[in-house]
Amino acid sequence: MTAPDEDLIASPVGITLERYIMRKQAEFPFATGELSQLLRDIALAGKIINREVNRAGLSDVTGAFSRQNVQGEQQQRLDMAAHVRFVRALRNGGQACAVLSEEEEGLIYTGNDHAKYVVAMDPLDGSSNIDVNVSIGTLFSIYCRVTPVGSKATAADFLQGGRRQVAAGYVLYGSSTMLVYTTGHGVTGFTYEPSLGEFFLSHPDLRIPAAGRTFSCNEGYWYEYPAYVRAFLESCKRRGLPGRYIGSLVADYHRNLLTGGIYLYPPTAAQTEGKLRLLYECYPLAFLMEQAGGEATTGTQAVLDVVPTDFHQRCPLVIGSPDLVQELLACVAAASAG
Repeated sequence: MTAPDEDLIASPVGITLERYIMRKQAEFPFATGELSQLLRDIALAGKIINREVNRAGLSDVTGAFSRQNVQGEQQQRLDMAAHVRFVRALRNGGQACAVLSEEEEGLIYTGNDHAKYVVAMDPLDGSSNIDVNVSIGTLFSIYCRVTPVGSKATAADFLQGGRRQVAAGYVLYGSSTMLVYTTGHGVTGFTYEPSLGEFFLSHPDLRIPAAGRTFSCNEGYWYEYPAYVRAFLESCKRRGLPGRYIGSLVADYHRNLLTGGIYLYPPTAAQTEGKLRLLYECYPLAFLMEQAGGEATTGTQAVLDVVPTDFHQRCPLVIGSPDLVQELLACVAAASAG
């Protein structure tokens, strides 16, 4: 019998994000290394934010900031810290010519006009949960620019549409920190090992279960939801499906991706276009979900087919296991027919 110490020594360390990216580089569009470096830059900023989140209760990074963002939402201190960290990492990495962030109204130019890529992101989604120690996340979407290399990026580089994303993903800061991304060849997840300072491959081929087990939405808006949403939720409850809602988009999405389920942020009477932002919330999550075998819809069309017109455009989102998404779409059809 092998001694426990020998088992420990013999066990493999695992595949790091760096090594995995090198192995998969041939799958990346225009595979000359720039996109690989861009993903590394995002991972680096994610490590830094992980550190800030983990010591949030011990340092002066919690609480509200002194201004609102472009959405009219109160910015949290860690919102701005994450925004600065990610923009700085992308500027220093040299592979993004411009960044679109939830925290700024216009484009942020990095000075890297020679770069081929642009990045749209929500640096820290769910930041209202920071002070109560609930999981939060970062969302990002990457495009190959359409304007000439060497020139300034323009709105056209960001308003290409969801089908033109070359990579997208999120970083989840929870009981463990995970980086999950796709380059259009499936979905891969990495878990951060803080003592080594590395992301290690932990979920090599993420696929959402076709049959969903839970539904996730804010039922406080019940009377503001369209009739088809209420009909769908009533059907879920009659069948005994559990409701699981954290109120942190990345965390709710991640749970459903792993265990099967549906997440809804539909239009309401007060917000007829929904609340979530199309470019840096709905698009990246929809790209990931389709690559994982799930579906993402507004209720009337696939999220990735929505035509973008504005940097901070809002969009309804229904996303998750195919059986539950199709059931909701059947409720939409029935409501339209009736």
